[in-house]
Amino acid sequence: MSSYIKAISYYLPEKTLTNEQLAEVYEDWLPEKIFEKTGINSRHIAAENETALDLGIKACKRLFSEYDIEAKDIDFVLLATQSPDYFLPTSACILQNELGIPTTAGALDFNLGCSAYIYGLALSKSIIISGISRNVLLVTAETYSKHINPMDRSTRTIFGDGAAASLICEGNSGKIGAFALGSDGSGAKHLIIPAGALRLPKSELTKNEIQDDKGCTRSADNLFMDGPEIFNFTIDVVPKCVKDALEKNKLSLQDIDMFVFHQANKYMLDYLRRKLRIPEEKFYVNIENIGNTVSASIPIALAKATEEKRINKGDKVMLVGFGVGLSWGATIIEW
Repeated sequence: MSSYIKAISYYLPEKTLTNEQLAEVYEDWLPEKIFEKTGINSRHIAAENETALDLGIKACKRLFSEYDIEAKDIDFVLLATQSPDYFLPTSACILQNELGIPTTAGALDFNLGCSAYIYGLALSKSIIISGISRNVLLVTAETYSKHINPMDRSTRTIFGDGAAASLICEGNSGKIGAFALGSDGSGAKHLIIPAGALRLPKSELTKNEIQDDKGCTRSADNLFMDGPEIFNFTIDVVPKCVKDALEKNKLSLQDIDMFVFHQANKYMLDYLRRKLRIPEEKFYVNIENIGNTVSASIPIALAKATEEKRINKGDKVMLVGFGVGLSWGATIIEW
């Protein structure tokens, strides 16, 4: 028994945040400097009352409409987010009810960021080949903007909000290949929101804002990212992960028609492409007007590349995710 990605749709919030707007806040940074550092000109930002679950539901409704999918045919829901509506209940259960998916469907959330789509495909494939399900709805939705201090340019210039919905099905029309996965919790402190959960609940003390030596302001309630440490981690683990995935799938770098990596930032993507010696025409980047949408970045890029006919039926596509956790993963799919 095999599994494949039958369809992908995505949703991006209406509001956008441009480099020109950011330059008005960070007076010593021109729009051109922000683009040079990140490869991003604008990013989509969720409205004040718009949650990751809201984005996920809209992506699912678009998926159902665009591909003539009926809610009654879904028999499992997986939802990846680090911005849940509630500690409990799980957002996947709320999504099941909102979309009219049968109550006989399983539903669960999993908390993972930049590698979530790879792990979500691994979970979907496992659920299908075990015979539990035939049609898995995999939703990746994120609103990191709600975790970011407005005066923290190290993160606000990079992250955007968005959601994607993928239908993973039983069958042999295409194939989700073998996986290379990894994690290293010793690096948890490099990309973290220190306060707000049970280890360190929010308080008047955690609201205290501090400016670091780079001029970025944040509190313990906000997202913190140590950019240099994340970069060093990425250039260390990603090439090994790519090699491992190729070996597990009995393929070479030259066999891959397109590479779709987590859309972290253009500098990091360019560095990885050169280090791995991947031809530019085989390496997809679509970060310029979307930003880093965390768990949604890979499926949005897959959908965009298909729209642009950069990926076609029968192509072998390598997917690579890496980041918060620290966590990483790769697989190869036949489109």
